[in-house]
Amino acid sequence: MAVKWIGGHSSPILCLNASSEGLVASGAEGGDLMAWGEDGTPLGHTRFEGANDVTCVLFSPSCPTKLYASHGETISILDVRSLKGSLDHFHVNEEEINCLSLNETENLLASADDSGAIKILDLENKKVSRSLRRHSNICSSVAFRPQRPQSLVSCGLDMQVMLCKEYLVFSAIMAVKWIGGHSSPILCLNASSEGLVASGAEGGDLMAWGEDGTPLGHTRFEGANDVTCVLFSPSCPTKLYASHGETISILDVRSLKGSLDHFHVNEEEIAYFMLIWQSLLDFIL
Repeated sequence: MAVKWIGGHSSPILCLNASSEGLVASGAEGGDLMAWGEDGTPLGHTRFEGANDVTCVLFSPSCPTKLYASHGETISILDVRSLKGSLDHFHVNEEEINCLSLNETENLLASADDSGAIKILDLENKKVSRSLRRHSNICSSVAFRPQRPQSLVSCGLDMQVMLCKEYLVFSAIMAVKWIGGHSSPILCLNASSEGLVASGAEGGDLMAWGEDGTPLGHTRFEGANDVTCVLFSPSCPTKLYASHGETISILDVRSLKGSLDHFHVNEEEIAYFMLIWQSLLDFIL
């Protein structure tokens, strides 16, 4: 049953995220941010100074009321129970932020921006610990790898997927460009709990990568619609969900040439999807 939540935004919504306790946050154009209860009751609203678009919202897994939101070049940390004032905010990037990622120990927050740079924010010391300028075009997505708190992958419109590892002993960053992959701008990526990585690009292009960056497989979806979102199943690290055009396909990354299943679920291009009640979804599908 679909229920429209009312009393919310007055401008186009760009992003949303759900907490482990069922709270929902949504960000919109013009700096508009909303928090919602599990039943759709509006919990709070704020409009960030400067009215820059809210491009990404991310809940803390360990503290379900703590929210990270990117707007323009700034990251704000808020308590969704009281959105009128930020707990903290950081002007960390030089251009608009496209994506945020929090590592599993929740001491590092990565932000990717239009300049191709990735900033790594040390949340304990409240300062930028690393500044990585690895992409020559817009960095569209960044993700810390599960069970690898010092390792992250990123992708961009420069058609590159890159891995960055931090060696704490030498306080150095090793950046590796993964080759043999895409020939079109990359829009999204995701990392599994076993270290596998999937990346989706314009023109229906989908790649899977091993932990060391070895290409595991490639496919181009029929219709050549852009791959806008890829998500690994938490319960089965080789199962991948990918949206392209109006369709969601389910694949095994060990063999990308054929889908396990696919569903034409929308009337127009899918921009983003989330896995909800994962065990139930896996049982149904």
